[in-house]
Amino acid sequence: MLVPSLKLQDLIEEIRGAKTQAQEREVIQKECAHIRASFRDGDPLHRHRQLAKLLYVHMLGYPAHFGQMECLKLIASPRFTDKRVGYLGAMLLLDERQDAHLLITNSIKNDLSQGTQAVQGLALCTLSTMGSAEMCRDLATEVEKLLLQPSPYVRKKAVLTAVHMIRKVPELSTIFLPPCAQLLRERHHGILMGTITLIMELSERSPAALKHFRKVVPQLVQILRTLLTTGYSTEHSISGVSDPFLQVRILRLLRILGRNHEESSETMNDLLAQVATNTDTSRNAGNAVLFETVLTIMDIRSAAGLRVLAVNILGRFLLNSDKNIRYVALTSLLRLVQSDHSAVQRHRPTVVECLREPDASLSRRALELSLALVNSSNVRAMMQELQGFLQSCPADLRADCASGILLAAERFAPSMRWHIDTILRVLTTAGAHVRDDAVANLTQLIGGAQELHAYSVRRLYCALAEDISQQPLVQVAAWCIGEYGDLLLEGSCEEIEPLQVEEEEVLALLERVLQSHMSLPATRGYALTALMKLSTRLRGDNNRIRQVVSIYGSCLDVELQQRAVEYDVLFRKYDHMRAAILEKMPLVERGGPQVDEEAKESKEETRLLEAAPVPTEPQASKLLDLLDLLDGPSGDAQHPRPLDPSPGGPLVQLLDLPCASPPPAPIPDLKVFEREGLQLNLSFVRPPGTPILLLITVTATNTSGDDVTHFICQAAVPKSFQLQLQAPSGDTVPAQGGLPVTQLLRILNPNKAPLRLKLRLTYNHFGQSVQEIFEVNNLPVETWQ
Repeated sequence: MLVPSLKLQDLIEEIRGAKTQAQEREVIQKECAHIRASFRDGDPLHRHRQLAKLLYVHMLGYPAHFGQMECLKLIASPRFTDKRVGYLGAMLLLDERQDAHLLITNSIKNDLSQGTQAVQGLALCTLSTMGSAEMCRDLATEVEKLLLQPSPYVRKKAVLTAVHMIRKVPELSTIFLPPCAQLLRERHHGILMGTITLIMELSERSPAALKHFRKVVPQLVQILRTLLTTGYSTEHSISGVSDPFLQVRILRLLRILGRNHEESSETMNDLLAQVATNTDTSRNAGNAVLFETVLTIMDIRSAAGLRVLAVNILGRFLLNSDKNIRYVALTSLLRLVQSDHSAVQRHRPTVVECLREPDASLSRRALELSLALVNSSNVRAMMQELQGFLQSCPADLRADCASGILLAAERFAPSMRWHIDTILRVLTTAGAHVRDDAVANLTQLIGGAQELHAYSVRRLYCALAEDISQQPLVQVAAWCIGEYGDLLLEGSCEEIEPLQVEEEEVLALLERVLQSHMSLPATRGYALTALMKLSTRLRGDNNRIRQVVSIYGSCLDVELQQRAVEYDVLFRKYDHMRAAILEKMPLVERGGPQVDEEAKESKEETRLLEAAPVPTEPQASKLLDLLDLLDGPSGDAQHPRPLDPSPGGPLVQLLDLPCASPPPAPIPDLKVFEREGLQLNLSFVRPPGTPILLLITVTATNTSGDDVTHFICQAAVPKSFQLQLQAPSGDTVPAQGGLPVTQLLRILNPNKAPLRLKLRLTYNHFGQSVQEIFEVNNLPVETWQ
């Protein structure tokens, strides 16, 4: 006997009462069978109840696609109860990826033009939720008429639908420009909020709209001033702040309209100063308004005194007990430190205090801001604070802190000795977290400071005697002892207290480094070379050094073994040359003669290549010549007669250049997609050694005002090709022309057939999920010939 269908409330109770997932699936499968049977029977009275149950099943994650056509039937029904459930089902079960959503366009059009207020509200909500570009184009005029309806309920929803339409189809902006000026005079809170959002969308997507709406800046200023003085309505006030949501919206719109526009910025300067000084900061709502005010001041062409006031507001935020407010202040000050450096410098003590925050995100932002505040006038004080932070900071911040200190010391060091001392402290405190080039930079720095050789070798010797666990410190110390060991033994340094060091102590310390299990192979290489150099700098017997060198001649590490064997041969066969070979290393300066010579040679090569004659052969002939160069000699190819080299001839100059084939002509880039600020470009490279391989770099850029998230690019090629997709550089394309997302495609074309490429893009933009599938047939012929 067939079990009767359950009511919605009974279905919910039975599903919640299921003890296992299997029981839940069984209940849902039985009820879905009843729903399908009811749909087949075509019961018009209970169709909306069956669809309501199906929507609940869909919300639990079970398939409910078979209810899509029932949504269309309910929407077309004249009864309000049917329309309500039908529109709800359309919002949940339909989207622009399915062709069925276009079937409700006519029903929505009829409801917008002839329905009651409640039905019009349902139709507008559905259109703003799942309306595709085609639906927006077809229904834009109906929505425009509803913008001026007498009912505030309908006008509010029509404004929000217009926002969705502008995001989907930016070219519709001309339709919605005229009603905005009248809607700004509304007193209804929802309509005013929606209108300001609509103007923001129009201004960000159309330069003409931006120019048009700059005329309403005085009206917006007056609305915000009224909010500050008399308030909008008490029901929208929060914690004594008059309608903070509306204030924030107006401030964001003013920021867009005043950007790079002197007249608009001057109109809103006095108002921004009034908001910044009169807003209550004891509540979070007031802090939100103040933060938007600061962002607006910094983004427009505001007066210098107003910018200082904005920075001072952020400085007060740093003293707030709320961690979120402090984080926002640190992030904002970091953005302003380049443009308003002196104003931000006033809050340096407060920023340094934030370094001691236990919260990792706060201390990281404080570290970044502290490093950005370092300059030549405060470098000593700031380095002292940062080095204190380095000793106690979390492990995940040590690398950033150490690298930042080294870079700041290199830029703003007041003296050479201070620079060396700073690097030594960093190596002593966090040697394992410094960058790989720290050792080379310090050795070069010490080598260039001849008057500090004795001081440096003594400082490093004392540091090495205390701790041999910090590998970069050990490597620098070993190098310095090997180069300037004679100065260490002389004890002639007057800058530090006298230190008597014996030869045996130095040798024993280096042997301890060689035998330590903490020493890396590279560190052992430094220590062994230092011992070898000390054989020419010490006055005693070298037998101990020779014995150590001979021991490492059988070391398991190949590099260390080779070095020890060469040193042992130097002792036994070329002892008379040892002193000359092991002399102090000459100073290699950055940008010295070697670098200049390399740059000169590079420029000469470029000049010769640019002066080469351009062949005038047809394109096919050039392509055959290129293939001959890549694939080797061919029997049919005619080779030019070899030149007879003569002294001083041009061939001698050409032989000085690298022996490489001339690079092929670059393949032009191709723009394949552009929509709402998102643009997709393809760039092509064919490696000379593999002519059947094509490398395509897909570059996605975003010039709109909203981030493109969950970005996925997929590609397909014909079966005769082989395609490999590399991982993309990210899945978010930042707004306003931020860092692009790139992805590499490797395509093998063994038959050299014409290339066809099919792309599928999936992403979220302006709160909507978008999927685009298109074929690229206009690829340059150089990509496959």
